[in-house]
Order: sequence, then C-alpha cells, then structure tokens
Amino acid sequence: MDGPFSINVQEHVDDSEITAAFSTVEKIDVADDLQPRGKLSASSDTSQVNLVPSVEDKFEGMPSIDLLDRADKAKNPINQEELEQVSRLVEAKLLDFKVVAQVVAVYPGPVITRFELDLAPGMKVSKISSLSKDLARALSAISVRVVEVIPGKSVIGLELPNKHREIVRLSEVISCKEFEESSSSLTMVLGKDIAGEPVVVDLAKMPHLLVAGTTGSGKSVGVNTMIVSLLYKSTPEDVRLIMIDPKMLELSVYEGIPHLLAEVVTDMKDAANALRWCVAEMERRYKLMSALGVRNLKGYNKKVLGAMKEGEPIIDPLWQPSDGLDQTPPQLEKLPSIVVIVDEFADMMMIVGKKVEELIARIAQKARAAGIHLILATQRPSVDVITGLIKANIPTRMAFQVSSGLNSRTILDQQGAEQLLGMGDMLYLPPGTGVPTRVHGAFIDDHEVHAVVKDWKLRGEPNYIEEILAGGSDPDMLLPGEQPEGSEDEELDTLYDEAVNFVTEKRRVSISSVQRQFRIGYNRSARIVEQMEIQGIVSTAGNNGAREVLAPPPIRD
Repeated sequence: MDGPFSINVQEHVDDSEITAAFSTVEKIDVADDLQPRGKLSASSDTSQVNLVPSVEDKFEGMPSIDLLDRADKAKNPINQEELEQVSRLVEAKLLDFKVVAQVVAVYPGPVITRFELDLAPGMKVSKISSLSKDLARALSAISVRVVEVIPGKSVIGLELPNKHREIVRLSEVISCKEFEESSSSLTMVLGKDIAGEPVVVDLAKMPHLLVAGTTGSGKSVGVNTMIVSLLYKSTPEDVRLIMIDPKMLELSVYEGIPHLLAEVVTDMKDAANALRWCVAEMERRYKLMSALGVRNLKGYNKKVLGAMKEGEPIIDPLWQPSDGLDQTPPQLEKLPSIVVIVDEFADMMMIVGKKVEELIARIAQKARAAGIHLILATQRPSVDVITGLIKANIPTRMAFQVSSGLNSRTILDQQGAEQLLGMGDMLYLPPGTGVPTRVHGAFIDDHEVHAVVKDWKLRGEPNYIEEILAGGSDPDMLLPGEQPEGSEDEELDTLYDEAVNFVTEKRRVSISSVQRQFRIGYNRSARIVEQMEIQGIVSTAGNNGAREVLAPPPIRD
C-alpha cells in the first residue's frame, strides 16, 4: 500500500466538497471531463372517443425554461487534497478491519462521492458489505453504501455522502442535450447520477414504473418532476394524462391542464372506473391496430397520418351504423399515448382492493403496444400493496429511502434503499438489468409547478371524456365474473329471501354457514352472499375474509 499512485477523478461543475480527513499525502490528478449542455428551445360511444384536441386547440412550442428556477452556483468546489485525504482514510479504515484494498478512482457528485476500490486477491466482496455500518461510524458518515458489482469493471464501489450537499434543480437537467434531442414524447428526467451527469429516461421503453419511498424521502417531488418534464416534452396531441390522487393534495395542482383526459380523480370508486376505461380503450386500440395490420401505436399513427396527408383518410373499421341521424362513418385520427399516474397506490388498494389489482395487471400485461403506461407511487412498499402479480408485470422500479431492508427487497428485489440519504436520493432499476443506478432526483418547487401549469392553461382548455369516471355496463370494461351496473335486481336466487332472514337473525354471515343451513353447493352459496353484498345486506369481505351484517334483524310478529 506504500508508494505514490494516481487517482483519476471525473470533475463536474456541480461537485461539492467531501468530508475532511486528517492525513497528508501526495497531490491527486484530476481529469477534467466537463460536458457542454444544450439549451431547451422555448418555443359516449367508446369506439368514437376523440382523444386529440380539436383543430382550434392545436398547440405550438413548449413552456419557457425561464419558468423554472435557475441552478445555484457551486459554493463548495472540488478540493483535490481532501479527495486524496479521504481516499487514504478509507484505505486505512478498511485495513483496520483486515480488508486490503486500494482506491483507484474517485467520482465526486452533487450529493455523494463514489470511491472505486481494487481488492487484494482472494478478498471477498461480502466481507466489505457486512462492514457498511462499521465503516460509516469509522468515517463519521451518515451512511455508507457498498456497490458490490459495477458493470464492466473489476472494482467495487464505496459511496460516501458529501459534507456539503448540492441541490439538483430541474432547470439544469431539463436543459441538457439528452433531453432536448430525445425524439420520444414520453421522455422524462429523473435527476443526476453520482458523477453529476443528467439521467434521462423514456417511459415508452419502461413501459410502466413503480415508485416507492417513505414520507420525506422525496417521492412526491419525484412524481412532480416526471410530470413537469412530460409537460416540457409533449403536447396534448401526443400525450394525455389520467391522474389519481387519493390524498387530494399532490396532483390537484394540475387540474385544468389540456393534457388531462378527466378531472383529477380523488374518489377511489371513480379510480376503478378510470382503470376499467383504460382496459376498454386498450382493447379498442388493439382491434384498430389489428384491422390496419400494424403492431404498435407508433405504426398506427404513421399509417393514419400518412393516409390523411395523401387525402385518403381511413374509415373507422369498428364503426357500426346506429339508429341515430348521423350515418356518416368517422375517419381515424391520430391517437395519443395515455399515462395513468397514481400518487398513493396503497390507499386505492385498501378501498377497492382485488378489482384494482386485476385491472392494473391487465393494463401492465398488454397496454405497451397500445400506448398506455402506468406510474404507480406508494409510501408503503409492503407485500400486501406491491403484490407479486403487480411486480411481475411492472419491471421498472424506483426506490427512494425506505425504512428497512425488507421494504427495499419488496420494491427492488435487493437491499440498498434503506441506506439512501432521503430528499430525492433514489435507486433506479431499469428493465432488463439487475443493478440499480443511484440517482439524485431533481428538485422542483411548488411555485415552479404552478407557473408551468398556468402556462399550459393559457394555451388551451382540457377536453374531458365523461365516460372515464362514469363507469357503465360495457362488457369490455368489466372484469371476468363482474356484473354490470343495474344487474343486481335480476334473477335473485330462489333461496335469497330465506338466506337474508337467516343471516340478519343470526347476525353472522359466511359462505359456509349459508351452505350448511340450506344444504346447497359452495358456488351457489357464494353467489347468494355476493347478492347480499350488492344489496347492502352485508359488508364486503375484510382482510381476513370476515363480513359484517349491515341490515337490521327481521321484525318478529
């Protein structure tokens, strides 16, 4: 370990000072790797739903980046000597724990600094991973995260928090070259990576996103960052939004923007109807794409717009003449992508339960080619909220700080999120990879959100679709085994009245008790209890399957 060596450090304009150490060593060489940044130019029949604003509502340009706060200048630039001192201190503390390693590279970032370590032959990575808390104590750090595998390298990573934390502003990330040059209308910015480089993602490639984090971890700010970046990249002709906000606080600020397909949903029964509409719209789009011989929404729009440009618009193949006066077949138009954003998914699961889980599973399984995407956020990443069915169909995960390693495993299938620093510090797991990327989320203040929303409101009014929240009896919008509205009074079981008297008198209800009392099969007994639930005689089944009798006892003669 003795003797001079050179450490390559990638410098960034927003890098900050590292925790000071106390030893004196040789000077470190710093590789200047500043990347130029670009500038963002400021510029009731479900088969007949018009999702694109009318001609007079065509939109030009995007909101000005001047609506966002400018990034603060770095107050604590990189101190090369301190980087070298901390590198030697890390080596010394590891040696105290019988771990022989050498720091070969340092990557300072706005929030944390990664030290890349070359382990001595025969040294196991698992030994260092088990020492993370001891290293944090020895280095006087809040937390230390060990990165066991760095793709493409033979070294491991040790991530230490900076003494002076920089705020990553949305304006500096949204004006980057990667965001400006992206051709996808579903491009979103997340923040900056550990080296201070912007992290830009495409929702179309995810195609769905699961976000989790405790209160104060920056989850809601992260969701707002993604929404605002969509508003800076797409017009209502390209992307339409459905927002579900059980807390009635986080997403209500977006009420009235022209991107919305419906009012911001706060009633969870309306949320279930919105998801049913998405399933029906997904099936309708698949029928249209099948009739046109295309494989995805991009191919559909290309074919439809090409036909309109040639003056030969395509007639809707799903249109059927009705008894109305208008017998003119409609022409196909461009279909926008649809993004469904749920701010607190756990609350919706508690109220609506199994129906929502099945609807989300159907959308997640099939909706990618139809251009429908989900962003689900929750502050309670437990297995009863993020079920196996949901996890299996949503490959892209984003974990902010969580309370335990168990919660980290629930969202990421691996530990690590419990060691994050909060306030926007996250682990982003793209689809098809097993190694998460550490990202420092971009911060956007409330007044910035209001300014962008106000700008879009001045450009046009929303074109709401009433059928989204109204529900209905369309068979395509119902789950298997679910009855349409208005069918609860039809064909009640012949034993229904007797079963109601039995249940209301005993003040207890279960499928097995009705089955034993009337000596009928299980399926018939289950249907009778379900009819009682529809009529309001008994409550819905709780977590343990128990039901409560709501109706009063029968009147005795």
